[in-house]
Amino acid sequence: MPRMVTIPSRPLSGFGRGLADSASLMLGYFPIALSFGLLAAANGLTPVQALLVSAVVYAGASQFALVSLLAAAASPWSVIGAVAAMNLRHLFYGPALLPRLPQQGRKLPRPLIAFGLTDEVFALAFARLGPDKGEVWLLGVQAGAYGAWLAGTVCGGLLADLGGTRWPEVQAALSFVLPALFLALLLPLLRRDTLAPPLAAAGVALLAAAVLPGHVALLLAMVVGGTVAALQQPEDQHE
Repeated sequence: MPRMVTIPSRPLSGFGRGLADSASLMLGYFPIALSFGLLAAANGLTPVQALLVSAVVYAGASQFALVSLLAAAASPWSVIGAVAAMNLRHLFYGPALLPRLPQQGRKLPRPLIAFGLTDEVFALAFARLGPDKGEVWLLGVQAGAYGAWLAGTVCGGLLADLGGTRWPEVQAALSFVLPALFLALLLPLLRRDTLAPPLAAAGVALLAAAVLPGHVALLLAMVVGGTVAALQQPEDQHE
């Protein structure tokens, strides 16, 4: 009887592990990007133009707002101002993750890492970064999410050419996937002693949205939530 030789499986590299861990993000990003591709086509953008927007802007809510403002013939300054205001929150992601990155070894270019820090990537990285999962792992997570976003945009543009823009109910259903994904990533981070900041931010957002534009209400909620979290920090460190 011939002997059976067992070939040991090689563990995934840091990049490969990050790519595998981004599977949940990819499943969430693809349908949202598909919806964006449909919306972009409905507002006159070609699949190539929609892909360029996704490749350069790479910010879900901002891309939807960008296309809607362009379709409404808004001035360039108002478009730039609205998109910039909606993305200001990303300025805080890098400083929040930097202490969690391993301080030894080769450093990847910071702009490269910063570009891929979306809301969902940040939530996943904040929960899992550690000594065994560093910059290369984070780059793998970002690559998976970015690739799924670009692929979804292309498929949405191609689907629009086949008549996909005739189904607005599909776009409405797909728009819920991204908030649901973010909440699923956020829930494991919540504990009883960390509920005050998100609850304060949510309350301010709901109240402010009744009298202020959505992006202004979001910024105000971020400031209030961050302030509450900062006020809690000394007590947490003391404990």
